[in-house]
Amino acid sequence: GTRDCRGIECRLPPRIRPQTRGRSCAGEGCPTVPSAAAQLSPVYLSDRAAQFLGDVPEFGHASSELGGTPLGVQLTCDIKPENEVPSEDALILHLQLAKGQEKLVEALRAQQEVIRDLQQTLVDQQEALLSQQQDILEQQRRMYEQMDTVKAQFGLLSDAFKQISFQGLQGELRSYFESHLAGLQSQARSHLQKSYAVHKMDIDSKVVDVVGEAHFPQPLPGCPSPCGSEEFCDFQKDPPQCEKCTMCPPGFFLISQCSSTADRMCQDRDECLELPNICGERVKCLNTPGFRCLGVSEREAATGLCGHEYFYNQELQECQACSDCDGQPVVVPCTAVSDTVCGSLSENRLSQSWAANVAFPPARAPGNHVFPGLQLNIREKESGGLLINEAGKVAFLQHGLVWLDHNFAIKHCCRNFLQVGMRLNGSQDEDSQDLSGVRIEQPEGKYFQGVSVSTGVEVEPNHIFTLLLKSPNQHCNRSKDLHVFDVMAPALSLLWLSHDTGAVAMTAQMSLLAHYQTSYRPTFRITSVSDPYMIGLTHDSRGVRFTESGVVKFVLQQALYSMGHACVREGFSLIAYTTRNGTGLEALQAFKTGVNYRDTSITLSGAVTVDSKETLTFEIQSPPQCNIRYFGDSTGISVLSLIWIPSAVSSALTATVSRTGLPFGAVRNKPLLFQQISPDTSQVHLARTGEANSWKNFIFHKKGTSNVALNLKLIHSCNIVKLTLQRAGGQGEQAGPLAQQVSGSMPEGSEWASIGLRASFQVQNGTSVYVTLDCIRGRVNQITHEGGTNISILWVAL
Repeated sequence: GTRDCRGIECRLPPRIRPQTRGRSCAGEGCPTVPSAAAQLSPVYLSDRAAQFLGDVPEFGHASSELGGTPLGVQLTCDIKPENEVPSEDALILHLQLAKGQEKLVEALRAQQEVIRDLQQTLVDQQEALLSQQQDILEQQRRMYEQMDTVKAQFGLLSDAFKQISFQGLQGELRSYFESHLAGLQSQARSHLQKSYAVHKMDIDSKVVDVVGEAHFPQPLPGCPSPCGSEEFCDFQKDPPQCEKCTMCPPGFFLISQCSSTADRMCQDRDECLELPNICGERVKCLNTPGFRCLGVSEREAATGLCGHEYFYNQELQECQACSDCDGQPVVVPCTAVSDTVCGSLSENRLSQSWAANVAFPPARAPGNHVFPGLQLNIREKESGGLLINEAGKVAFLQHGLVWLDHNFAIKHCCRNFLQVGMRLNGSQDEDSQDLSGVRIEQPEGKYFQGVSVSTGVEVEPNHIFTLLLKSPNQHCNRSKDLHVFDVMAPALSLLWLSHDTGAVAMTAQMSLLAHYQTSYRPTFRITSVSDPYMIGLTHDSRGVRFTESGVVKFVLQQALYSMGHACVREGFSLIAYTTRNGTGLEALQAFKTGVNYRDTSITLSGAVTVDSKETLTFEIQSPPQCNIRYFGDSTGISVLSLIWIPSAVSSALTATVSRTGLPFGAVRNKPLLFQQISPDTSQVHLARTGEANSWKNFIFHKKGTSNVALNLKLIHSCNIVKLTLQRAGGQGEQAGPLAQQVSGSMPEGSEWASIGLRASFQVQNGTSVYVTLDCIRGRVNQITHEGGTNISILWVAL
């Protein structure tokens, strides 16, 4: 017979099996079909699947157990002769979807169980924390109750002793109980502090049960004498002693005040928690003694991101709370990038000096590349209220006029030249300016070269001063090509002048490019002047005119490129003239060894006295067969900088080396002898015949601040030459070096060499200074007393 089912259909109950359909035929031989059966109604497979799941136990729950809702995706099949789907394929798909939904439901139920467990655990922890806090409060209450009991007992005993005449015994017992009570208070505070730190404590066994004890406990030792105000007795010391109460630092808040037995307690503010959006919505905040916005650049932080009463600490790279002067005067208010400066202003001084050592940064320091500019580290602890020395920089605290000198000696084999300079930054980076720069040529051999860089500038509070070393290209290895000589005296010094002196500062740049032979008189363009009435240029812009008499401290630095062997042999001379009514008089001169197809700089600094309407001009002399290109730009490589000071508060003295008595041959730390050129002044003079250290010592007769500029032109065969400005002992001053400059062997083919130094320092009535020369491994053959050798001394009143 024929089969009524196929495949999985045979496993279904007969009532839900698909009905067999006869073959289609047409014509008279085909059986007739009722018209109602001709249109088959749609069969919903989901209904059949539900019936199937109810009849077959191994396939799950009946539809009634699932809330009457069919599982899975409801498939509706319109069973027509032309749209027929195999029933077993649709059923298998439906069963697979139903099982997948069951697994998803089971996973969601499991996650709900985990969430309920976590919520219960959190509730338990909160209850435990509340219980611990209640225990702490209860223990604190019990401790204070016991302390009150001790006080009550002490009061009863004191009343009892008042009725007897044992005054000595009463005093001893009173002291005993007072020390015992202080010990209990100290113990209570220490226990409570530990309890708050760990959120639990068990001090029942540690509390002294004074009420139930029949004997007296051993008293705790106290400080030998009562502590003063803002002091507490530190029982941690052996024996206990009085200590100053700690002040809460900026960014911390007070927890408990200082008492006679306990220090003040402070706690760091969590700015990240108190101000959730202090760093912005997308920047993570890290709590430190201040706070740090992770990923924020220094430039962004310097724009005021730290907020009110906070500043950006560039060294720690984090925001910190501004200091509170606590009743002291505010010298400089807090800014976006600097802390508040507290303390009294310096005495009404007219001048002040400061000196510091300069160190090369470590080889592994960040930003340690010579090509874009390497910052030299300025190091000195003392500031005198004039400035702050932090992170290798100098931040000025007072406005005024400043003269800066830097003596620098280096041995290098970098391609092309090196440039050492000075930079002044304002409160914003765009305010930065290069004040001065001197180029150090690429040497033919490897020897030390000493240069001095100077400038005069008007400063304001928060101005930042830095020293830089730069290379024009990347062919300069920091660790292999550079060797800085570590001198035995401060390398950087400054002279600060108050505006009350009436001093005037001026800066002028030279021409951008000029090509000259034999003689060159530079023309100037003023870039800044603090009083244009007092200082101006001549009609041809080649000289500086002064309206009133006074003393002028100046420096001229000219960058150049020379070609020709005659340049090396004869070198260059830079001469300063004071001119009145068309008559010029040479004031000072400096010599520089020449170079061939090299970049270098020639510089001259000194102090001269000028009269009203007098002018100051300059000239650079070079050999006839030497072609020179003079450069100038905004980096201070070709600049004239000067400060004019009224004669009422200043004076100047110039001298050259003596014609006789100079050291020759093997010279080791020999003093130089001088002869005075300018007239005597009442503030300083050169010791003469009949005086101690005649022709050697320069003696000051009034308190003040001094600046010395020394140039020396000589012939030598020394491996290293050291020129040192020394201070003689006496008058309560310590003898020792004030400044030092170092130079190496003479360049090959050069007839002369030069060395010089510059420095500022304080002087007293009776202060004496002198100069020594030291030649290592060689001879000093000649020192010229004309053209290129001179010393100028500036004195300014305090």
